[in-house]
Amino acid sequence: MNDLAGATSSTDLSAAACLARARSLIPGLQAAADRIEANNELPSDVLDAMHDARMFRLLLPRSLGGAELRPIDYIQCVEVIAQGDASAAWCMNQGSGCSMAAAYVAPAIAREVFGHPRDVLAWGQGPGAKAIRTDGGWRVTGSWTFASGSRHATWLGAHAPCFEADGTPIRHPDGKSWERTMLFRRDLARIDDVWNVMGLRGTGSDTYTIKDLFVDDAHSLTREYPPERQETGTLYAFQAMQLYAAGFASVGLGVSRAMLDAFIELAKTKSQAWSKESLRDNQAVQSIIGYADASWKAARAGLHAAMVDAWNQVSQSGELTLESRIAVRESSTYAIHAARDLCHHIFHEAGSTAIFSAAPFERRLRDINSVSQQTQGRRTHFETIGQYLLGMPPDRRWL
Repeated sequence: MNDLAGATSSTDLSAAACLARARSLIPGLQAAADRIEANNELPSDVLDAMHDARMFRLLLPRSLGGAELRPIDYIQCVEVIAQGDASAAWCMNQGSGCSMAAAYVAPAIAREVFGHPRDVLAWGQGPGAKAIRTDGGWRVTGSWTFASGSRHATWLGAHAPCFEADGTPIRHPDGKSWERTMLFRRDLARIDDVWNVMGLRGTGSDTYTIKDLFVDDAHSLTREYPPERQETGTLYAFQAMQLYAAGFASVGLGVSRAMLDAFIELAKTKSQAWSKESLRDNQAVQSIIGYADASWKAARAGLHAAMVDAWNQVSQSGELTLESRIAVRESSTYAIHAARDLCHHIFHEAGSTAIFSAAPFERRLRDINSVSQQTQGRRTHFETIGQYLLGMPPDRRWL
């Protein structure tokens, strides 16, 4: 794929350089979209190009050769990749969120897990998993689902509540269950191909299982637990939750921008059936394009403002306040919903052209609907925002 071959590696990890490399990948990702979807994973040449462009290392610490980008710079890279292909951007954001774990293990372990340029960590959800205390570590059993990017990952993570050897739950002083994340090489797990889905097919979000696997203490961590934090950079005062929320919202923004731009180009040349009037001369189409563009820009601006404000606040105080968490949650959820609504309107106005797989609409509609179905797009997040604005204690599970 010649378009991807032009994306070469670089030692420049500045925000501008990372964004420029992301933009250089768009043509190749668009050309590879059919193969990405057909394979239910990112093909090897796509992965080669993304690794060469260092797209999986944007949130890694500089001590490991990562870019350690500010969140506002990082999510712009995700958005650009999503304009090329939604699944590639989704895998990029999932893997980048997982890479925040590097800040919570000893430097030697971080180098082991992320030291090779093609190392990627993936993980999923694991209800019912258990980690049983044993000498020097844990015996871990469970299955984890929705492990986006696990097909090209080199390491997997297993979130599991912890138990003493006699089965007694280990709890924090506040009574909550103590959960650890266990890191282990991918080849130690059984991978089940369950990814037969409507959209985001290329993420290969399979299920993986381990049974009574020993993981030593050094390869376990409690995420976002300040006493275990090894990196002092401002980025690592953020939780992965905020990066997941803003990143997946940026996937939605990238998909919807690409779909709107494609419709604008279509409207310049297409005439409606049984009519000599071109779409560009139709006042309804003009209005829809204008409104969609304004909606997209407003959603994006709100998300970016929340991320900039959160960064400034963390830079001053060293930790993320509830107010900043609320702002990130509100703006990211809204951006996902705005992006989905935009795509629905545009798909309809594109008429019968939109239903053909060769056109740049049908797959993006399926992808954006899959984005909105994920945890970060839950409508119930707006209830949390309302609780906060009404002076009530908000549900903190997704903040």
